[in-house]
Amino acid sequence: MSYYFLMAAGAVCIASVYVHGVWGRRLYTGFISDSNLPVREKAVSLVSWDVFTVMLAVSGAALFYVAYHPSMLAMVYPIMAMHLGGAGVFLFLILSGHKALIRLPGAFLMGGTGVLILLAL
Repeated sequence: MSYYFLMAAGAVCIASVYVHGVWGRRLYTGFISDSNLPVREKAVSLVSWDVFTVMLAVSGAALFYVAYHPSMLAMVYPIMAMHLGGAGVFLFLILSGHKALIRLPGAFLMGGTGVLILLAL
């Protein structure tokens, strides 16, 4: 059963790479370009966006690897903590008054990935 949960979590991560890295980046680039932030801050913002996309890709690849190599199961603990922690940050910000974040898929995708890994363990 762990195999299927890890494969599902990996699939969510890889799907999130598209959602975040292609579709989301296109939207985000437009928002940042239209903002009044200085050029350096715009660049740093875009870098942080892309770093998160890389994190999703590496998470997905690692989860697929562990699904086929169960002896490496310890690798998924930090990945699970990262995803559950990220979902927790989203939840904290939403509850702190940033209601617009509830319309974004990040909390659901990160939380879902974390829960699938937890179920696999």
